[in-house]
Amino acid sequence: MNALQPPGWPRPKGYANGVLAPRGRSVFVAGMIGWDAEGRFPSDRLADQARQALANVVAVLAEAGARPEHIARMTWYVTSKPEYLAAGREIGAAFRELIGSYTIAMSAVEVSALMEDAAKVEIEVTAVLPD
Repeated sequence: MNALQPPGWPRPKGYANGVLAPRGRSVFVAGMIGWDAEGRFPSDRLADQARQALANVVAVLAEAGARPEHIARMTWYVTSKPEYLAAGREIGAAFRELIGSYTIAMSAVEVSALMEDAAKVEIEVTAVLPD
């Protein structure tokens, strides 16, 4: 993946403005939430749910033979901007541990609710496997 950085723009922190995938097969991962393989939420903390959602993303990618470094785009939906910002260090540590320090085009959006009442975060991903 090649990060797209227009000249003169400030470098984004923790994401890329855009990503160019030179070639490959696309993998689309549906919104993953913070429940485990049995459909239970081990925690009601946003940071813990984010860690679990990221682990779920990695598990789905693996089914396609993909790894975190193949992620080109990631969108986060969170139910509380203040809680998300307060958990930034924990979420960042989980991201680096499970995903890595790859340059990914990312968006984060605060929403009023998610479809699962106990969910505080939902993460969807597009990955590109090289040819």
